Amino acid sequence: MASIPETELYPPIKAFLTAQGYEVKAEVGAADVVACRGDEDPVIVELKTGFTLGLFHQAIARQSITDAVYVAVPRMAGRRFQAALKNNLKLARRLGLGLITVRLADALVEVHLDPGPFNPRKSMARKDRLLREFARRVGDPNTGGSTRVRLVTAYRQDALRCATHLAANGPSRGAEVAKATGVANATRLMADDHYGWFERVERGVYALTPKGTAALPASAKGAE
Repeated sequence: MASIPETELYPPIKAFLTAQGYEVKAEVGAADVVACRGDEDPVIVELKTGFTLGLFHQAIARQSITDAVYVAVPRMAGRRFQAALKNNLKLARRLGLGLITVRLADALVEVHLDPGPFNPRKSMARKDRLLREFARRVGDPNTGGSTRVRLVTAYRQDALRCATHLAANGPSRGAEVAKATGVANATRLMADDHYGWFERVERGVYALTPKGTAALPASAKGAE
């Protein structure tokens, strides 16, 4: 696909702002687009052919002139653009910037976000989950920045404790495993069998599967 020059964004943006009563001029000082209406603060729009860090750097610099700063990019089709739009909306909102897209096929201008102060909403549920995982995890078994590797979670550590007990003691009752390992929910954990390591041999009694036995040597560092 041929690259789109930024200049193709200007006519639709100018027409959109002019229809709202603004006088619009391009390339005023360092700004791509400046729009003025009466005694209001000027509106500045920075144009780019796609979302880039440089676009946001430019827009942040324009905030020293006015609070009404927008970034504008062409609107593309497909999931990839929708994902990029969603992520960059979050970034623009956090930076206090507005965000505009232009569908070049028919010059449709859409304002997805107006500039404004950012007031982050904290998720207590996510915070609680984070702190519970932190408190339950034993030691620091992972390496920060790891990707495409199996991470050792507190749940996995609990499962490994149960598996280690069964490997050493054979089929056991859930209550016995819980008492010996300190994993309070051992019975539920083995019944759920998230990793395929456990099998119920009779009511309340669990044994280690071949998959569970095979998992122990590679994952032993996660258990105590």
